[in-house]
Amino acid sequence: MLGVTGPELLVLWDIDNTLITARGFGGLMYREAFQTAFGRDLAGPVDLGGRTELDIISETLRQHGIEHTEEASQLLANALANSFEARRAELPGHGEVLPGALQALEHFADDPRVHQGVLTANLRSVALIKLEEFGLAHLVDWDVSAFGDDHADRAELVTFARERAQHIRPFTHDEVVLIGDTPHDVYAATKAGVRLVAVATGRSSRQDLHQAGAQIVIDDLSDLSRLARSVWAT
Repeated sequence: MLGVTGPELLVLWDIDNTLITARGFGGLMYREAFQTAFGRDLAGPVDLGGRTELDIISETLRQHGIEHTEEASQLLANALANSFEARRAELPGHGEVLPGALQALEHFADDPRVHQGVLTANLRSVALIKLEEFGLAHLVDWDVSAFGDDHADRAELVTFARERAQHIRPFTHDEVVLIGDTPHDVYAATKAGVRLVAVATGRSSRQDLHQAGAQIVIDDLSDLSRLARSVWAT
């Protein structure tokens, strides 16, 4: 690319069911945090599938008849972060790094044409705990990443990440690639006008992801050459 100084792509990774799986640990932490914050049990399961933490907290408060104030939202967010911190050592026993994830992160970390961060529904503190406990945190730039406590709308997280990457260089829409496993990732990329590589490693099938609007869908991250071709596709 003429005129480009620095990396050519900003690659932003989803975490849960894209890089790692934690098999119910998030739900366990939510139940514990809700009890800590409000002194009562959750009435039912929490749908964590790709929605931002602010969105989940808002719905959880509404479902339990708690006024959605900034104070109540922050109370639950803090309790959730504290639960993860207190029990972080248990996390690897509940999940694993998904096939090919480590190799993919290492590959793009070593490619001078790529700068990579995360774009995740998790609170920043929780995202950091997850990748630290699975040995992946050092491979992404946390200063160009975006998190579930930045904004309730996942698509808006793309704006946060792009603005945070300005010190590297401005990345145009077609120079940003999201990698994720849910229709929420597809929505975010589509609304933000950036590129997407969808991976069918979560609850959503290839068909689900295509129906949501994903143009590129791969089975998982284990085929590094296929992933790299998909990331660089124009």
